[in-house]
Amino acid sequence: MSDFLTIVSGLPRSGTSMMMQAIAAGGMEALADHVRRADEDNPRGYYEYEPVKKTKEDPSWLALAQGRVVKMVYRLLYDLPLEGYAYRVVFMRRAMAEVLASQKKMLHRLGKEGGNLSDEQMALLFQKQLDQFDRWIGEQSCFQILYINYADMVSDPANQCRRVNAFLGGGLDENLMVASVDPNLYRNRG
Repeated sequence: MSDFLTIVSGLPRSGTSMMMQAIAAGGMEALADHVRRADEDNPRGYYEYEPVKKTKEDPSWLALAQGRVVKMVYRLLYDLPLEGYAYRVVFMRRAMAEVLASQKKMLHRLGKEGGNLSDEQMALLFQKQLDQFDRWIGEQSCFQILYINYADMVSDPANQCRRVNAFLGGGLDENLMVASVDPNLYRNRG
């Protein structure tokens, strides 16, 4: 068992579910409750764990995360306790135009409307939030972070899985990680 908690994070629609699948395929159990079911937008599932959303009020789920990988949208990382824990975060980066296109398609399929912001305004807002996050996490000694580009993960999964495995201390089956990456699911290209 490792002495750190493993987290996959990023913007919504940035490839976090794909990374969760890869790490789980490599041999690390995912902490997920599957309340949010697989659908057309994520046919292999979302790999989410509902208590993560209430971390600020109740971080007790962290005890269950030991030795597992858990997914958290980047804004929720601010709610993690900074004392008594060490975190390794695999952070997914994806072209902003692709993130926004994927979000729009998902909202449309769900019959929901997006906010009142244009794509340009939304991209600026997300980028500002990501810049603030990068500064904040860089100042936290309890976090180590590895950035993985979504397009690189799809086009060169062997190299990216090797990086992830090394970052997480080795021990994952990189061949199974690579085999879990389905390039056909890269549907919203910039």
